[in-house]
Amino acid sequence: MDDLYREVIIEHHKYPHNAGVLENPHISHEEFNPLCGDRVRIDMYVESDIITDIRFQGRGCAISQASASMLTDEIKGKSLDEAKTFGKDELLDLIGIPLEHNPVRIKCALLSLKTLKVGIYTYIGEHLDDEEL
Repeated sequence: MDDLYREVIIEHHKYPHNAGVLENPHISHEEFNPLCGDRVRIDMYVESDIITDIRFQGRGCAISQASASMLTDEIKGKSLDEAKTFGKDELLDLIGIPLEHNPVRIKCALLSLKTLKVGIYTYIGEHLDDEEL
């Protein structure tokens, strides 16, 4: 693993960005990886379909927690549609380490993305107008 990327992961793990919870969030979802025990919860405020604030909390390996920190940095200020289309390749690029040959590490890295997307899709489903059905 490249030392620069290792340092970025360690930095985000030790000093995570957007760590914490939001009071009365519009979106809140938690996911759990039973293979390793990692947990990530993401809370979001949404105004006019824009994610105006986002926080995460969790526990687990450095990759899962650094991934959540990097993802929340990237998603804050984006529309729900932009967040829905943010993909695993984009997140893996942010993390910057090759995980293709390590499926357990990929699950750790993508746990925050799964949490984000399930939370958004649940929120959208709960807020569909009858006209949209």
